[in-house]
Amino acid sequence: MKIIISLFFTLLIFLSAVKAQSSTKEEIEFAFNNAQKGIYYALDNIPINKTRLSEELIEKNKLVAKIKLSKEINGIKVESTGFYLSNEVSIIIYKSYDSLVKEGYIKDAEIYKKD
Repeated sequence: MKIIISLFFTLLIFLSAVKAQSSTKEEIEFAFNNAQKGIYYALDNIPINKTRLSEELIEKNKLVAKIKLSKEINGIKVESTGFYLSNEVSIIIYKSYDSLVKEGYIKDAEIYKKD
């Protein structure tokens, strides 16, 4: 009987640890998706006359992402931090003006190069 009870408690502890890991993984994935939303927002809103852009995405009274975009030599740098509950995930990407034109985010790279 003691063996059965100890096996039951061992199994219960193991299952709770597995559930906690899957919960953390899901929370990180939500934060990552929110960071991706910030990247796409920044790419869709590249300023022509400014060298920097700093925005916050808010959805349903919650901070979803903080975005920083800066113009670099021959391209841009976008940093997006996504939030979900107590988790935050940061993504930094660099894009050349040529790739931005090719992907359709900007029409003429020369306009953006002039600061």
